[in-house]
Amino acid sequence: MQLTGDRFGADAAHQGNDIATLPDFPAEIRAPQGSLGGVSSFQVHFADRDIVTPGEELDALVAMNPAALKVHLSSLKRGGVVIIDESQFTKRNLTRAGYQVNPLDDGSLGSYQVVSLDLTVATKLAVADFGLGRKAVSRTRNMFALGLVSWLYSRELTPTLEWIAAKFADKPQIRDANTAALRAGWNHGDTTEIFAVRYEVDPAEVPAGCYRQIAGSHALSLGLVTAAHLAKVPLFLGSYPITPASDLLHQLSRMKSHGVQTFQAEDEIAAIGAALGASFGGALGVTTTSGPGFALKQEMLNLAVMTELPLVVVDVQRAGPSTGMPTKTEQTDLLQALFGRNGESPLPVLAPRSPADCFDVAIEAARIALTHRTPVVVLSDGYLSNGAEPWAIPSVKEMEPINVGFATTPNSPDGTFLPYLRDPETLDRPWAVPGTPRLEHRIGGLEKSDRSGSVSYDADNHDTMVRIRAEHIARIPVADAVVDDPSGSARVLIVGWGSTWGSITAAVRRVREQGHAIAKVHLRHLHPMPANLGEILHGYQKVIVPEMNLGQLTMLLRSVYLVDARCWSRVRGMPLPVGELTDHLVHEIKETTR
Repeated sequence: MQLTGDRFGADAAHQGNDIATLPDFPAEIRAPQGSLGGVSSFQVHFADRDIVTPGEELDALVAMNPAALKVHLSSLKRGGVVIIDESQFTKRNLTRAGYQVNPLDDGSLGSYQVVSLDLTVATKLAVADFGLGRKAVSRTRNMFALGLVSWLYSRELTPTLEWIAAKFADKPQIRDANTAALRAGWNHGDTTEIFAVRYEVDPAEVPAGCYRQIAGSHALSLGLVTAAHLAKVPLFLGSYPITPASDLLHQLSRMKSHGVQTFQAEDEIAAIGAALGASFGGALGVTTTSGPGFALKQEMLNLAVMTELPLVVVDVQRAGPSTGMPTKTEQTDLLQALFGRNGESPLPVLAPRSPADCFDVAIEAARIALTHRTPVVVLSDGYLSNGAEPWAIPSVKEMEPINVGFATTPNSPDGTFLPYLRDPETLDRPWAVPGTPRLEHRIGGLEKSDRSGSVSYDADNHDTMVRIRAEHIARIPVADAVVDDPSGSARVLIVGWGSTWGSITAAVRRVREQGHAIAKVHLRHLHPMPANLGEILHGYQKVIVPEMNLGQLTMLLRSVYLVDARCWSRVRGMPLPVGELTDHLVHEIKETTR
């Protein structure tokens, strides 16, 4: 089903629609077949206008078994289309899904347009000439279903036919069977008149350019490679596989031709240690992980803070604590990113807002790390990493180069090199590649003497260095926050960060369509925060902070800016529900105007 949904989304993007996708699958490698917990689904929202979420209410649902119907029927609109493979509604499968009575017979689906057909038999007939075994025949059901839904929504088959031809070029039997199943599904919809209506969705109006469908993990990977190219330094990834961050390792391991080196370490600590070592050697060191692995990396991340070396740490957040729900999304690592290390250990933290935005944030994180000699944390999440949207492919020639500025000569009057002699404006220390003549120096985890970098246990020096490291991060230039308040009369401000951008934007649109004024600001930089943020927050009567946690950003805003920020949170492993958020915002606005 992940493949089927991905192909349908790609076809919609190919026809010029705006799209947003939401893959959802169990954590188990082989989840119990037919069980509610084993349902794998893929949600696609496509439209002829700008959209920012994968949607909530379904217009159409394809249920390949009773469990899929049970899990997702509540999301289907009244009057929506539900396509069911009736051959899978056996007594055994119904029992596994918790049905006492077959929903195809008890009238419980009377509020929907039910299209019940034997997908298994139809597919078997479509591929009968290719000599496939029963298991292989069953695996082509998804292509039959894709063809059927493609006909329903007037999708072209050409992109998927070309994809099948390329994917199974060395397996002609599988290639031809999947092609036949896809065409058979389309023809079934075209000839049997099982649907009351056929739909057409026009292309969206978007600025001219070259677009592609991109997932957040791929966008992050491309952004990191682009940043290394702009800085003219090698890219080294040290990583240990962990859901849902493993795809970054997969993507970057395919980019050796772009000067990328990838190292799959034996554990999380070795992974970040190798990346930090690469940075010491003059490369852009990157390590990727998720919440549990991020916790393991904190000690080595502290070493990066002390040595002031560039390092990009990508944390693809997932539902916790502990192992939690590894394939579900969450925003619960913000406080860990800021305060998860021993001692005063400041570093920049950034968060992308959408799958495509992951590209820009990756470049910005690398730019900060390389030019200011600091580790940087990027807080992505499972929804952004796996979700996809159209992306206007930028020109690298039009991007600003990253000036690393390696030290090449001694920087003291006596001809020695002082590794902690700082730029007076930025407090950046020089970065000398090991082996550069006359720039021999020592770094490590013990406290440094100001300027010389020698080991120091002096109390006053430690106080000085702690304050310098904090001020160094505080001086990193951050763009001012931009407030979206078209009426200028809003009394309620909604503040978001990371992947809540889509749900917040959709909810704000609905609130304004109902005639209410509301302002919105979304944060990319979580540390240091924009200099104008305090002024913005104090300019509104109410500050609402929607989060997929129990109020981590809310806590920061309240403590830093002394504003009565109020959290609205849902921690369900899914993006924030737009309908519930809209109702809450309308209620808060009405309460404010009284």
